[in-house]
Amino acid sequence: MQNYVALAAMVGFIACLVWSGVRAWRAKHPLAKWGGVVLAVMLAVPLSAVSALTVAGIVRQHARTAPVPDLKVEATPAQVERGRAVANGFCAGCHSKSGVLSGGGDVGKDLPLPIGSFVPANLTPAGDLRHWSDGEIFRAIRNGVDARGRWLAIMSFTNAGRLSDDDTKAVIAYLRSLPISGERTPDPPDRFSLLGLAMLGAGLLPDAKPVFGGVIVAPPKGPNARYGKYLLSYQDCRECHGKDLAGGVPGQLPPLGPDLGIVKDWSETQFIATMRTGVDPNGHRLNDQMPWRPIGRMDDDELAAIYQYLMSLPRS
Repeated sequence: MQNYVALAAMVGFIACLVWSGVRAWRAKHPLAKWGGVVLAVMLAVPLSAVSALTVAGIVRQHARTAPVPDLKVEATPAQVERGRAVANGFCAGCHSKSGVLSGGGDVGKDLPLPIGSFVPANLTPAGDLRHWSDGEIFRAIRNGVDARGRWLAIMSFTNAGRLSDDDTKAVIAYLRSLPISGERTPDPPDRFSLLGLAMLGAGLLPDAKPVFGGVIVAPPKGPNARYGKYLLSYQDCRECHGKDLAGGVPGQLPPLGPDLGIVKDWSETQFIATMRTGVDPNGHRLNDQMPWRPIGRMDDDELAAIYQYLMSLPRS
């Protein structure tokens, strides 16, 4: 609502500038005439451009849609346990600040520009998920659209949608098993600022991952490169370390992660220890923006699989 008020104020100010320009044009004194017109144009043109970009951003903000799959997750103990493992090793990186999946801190504060407030939701029954169907939760994870059809921007920027169908259902089963914890997340959880909307309208923000309605099947679990490739398909390593994991590049969302080819100089045991302790074999402490803590909660086979996949990549 605040952005709409600001947009209306800009449009009103532009109208006043146009009116002032028309009045100046009617002035008889040349200095008053041309000075007033030039000043009105110099202010009205950039404000009009910002207003147009903001409107385009609002349109883009409400343009994302995705169907709700018709499904009901029949939770089994094994499924809940698998969901717990996925949530602890992935979802908790954003959605856990003071408790298990009870909501995270404002991601917008870590961005270099004040483009908005983006708060990972409380996923326990204290939040809104208790009112959502299993299909609506599936859609939010897969395609970044909430139960009310609103775009979940940060979710759609991540690779959460690459979780397999079975792992996504397991996460839903686990979420249904959680006790009430924490406070309800502000609604809506994602709020673009006026600057964020203008940048969105100008195409200066990352593109959301495409809406996908197909089936995703994970390979059999094992300490091998094939399974490691699957794990890194939904982990967001490439968002910081680059699409080839050869290091982040200027222009992407921060932080710029280093070339993960460095892992080739480590043993598997050293890699697992690094993910568990946050300290690499050279004694260097990993940046706290690197979600090594949730990744380190993966079991040995999963971490070994990631290591084997990284070892299979060509050295840059």
